[in-house]
Amino acid sequence: MAINRRIHPAARRGISVTRPRKSVAMTLLAALFLVYALVPIAWLVINSTKTQPDLFSTFGFSFGHSFALWDNVVATFTYDDGIFVRWLGNTLLYVGLGAGGATLLATLAGYGLAKFRFPGRSAYFAVVLGAVAVPGTALAVPTFLLFSQLGMTNTPWAIIVPSLISPFGLYLIWVYTVDSVPTELLEAARLDGAGELRTFFTISIRLLAPGIVTVALFAIVATWNNYFLPLIMLSDPDWYPLTVGLNQWSEQAAGVGAEPIFNLVVTGSLITIVPIVAIFLFLQRFWQSGLSAGSVKQ
Repeated sequence: MAINRRIHPAARRGISVTRPRKSVAMTLLAALFLVYALVPIAWLVINSTKTQPDLFSTFGFSFGHSFALWDNVVATFTYDDGIFVRWLGNTLLYVGLGAGGATLLATLAGYGLAKFRFPGRSAYFAVVLGAVAVPGTALAVPTFLLFSQLGMTNTPWAIIVPSLISPFGLYLIWVYTVDSVPTELLEAARLDGAGELRTFFTISIRLLAPGIVTVALFAIVATWNNYFLPLIMLSDPDWYPLTVGLNQWSEQAAGVGAEPIFNLVVTGSLITIVPIVAIFLFLQRFWQSGLSAGSVKQ
């Protein structure tokens, strides 16, 4: 009995073909992580469509008796004289100046550390690596005491200035610069009479674009989700970011003499994650290429 077997064209030429291995365990593990990530978002979307009574009288993953998403969105933006809009503006301010400044400083410092030789370079790099291992919460209280002595607490600068420092971003740019910016290209530009600033902004920054976007994405997410630092630095609700402001609403909805605004807390949380998810999806391709570029030596 003849058996008809399909032979890969490469195998006919004597070239070994490696087929991708399938793993049921890894597939199940990936599915488990996917469910873990999507279930909270699904709960948030579904409950944002409910009225306050329906939130406590219906199952968490079923829709309420009426579809109130638009009413909840309007109420969220107009409650307490539109304080949510102020919190959203504060968050955008902190992200724009803090994360943007952190990306710029990390790019300049990482590039200089990778392409220039100067006294103390090794010690400086060791300090940066050590700073990467220190959690931000461990520095929150010393930072508060320092800014209190400077009279900068309860101001936007108390959030923006600490956000400008990104040791991990600096390290990432340093690694990316070593592999993506050829030294020979910089030397050729210098021989043609280009200065260091012109070389950086016309040549190097184009090669560093995926790494810069990667650092920007990490900085944006960290600043957007920052909670503990604004909590201890700010006491005026007019300067709260969304994270602290929504927590204040949650306490109002659950404390003594609670206000019926828990539906606004849920809807506000949904509105809060929409911009950061959109940014992540838009920059995903740059993020992936930026992470992988420094991991391969040629």
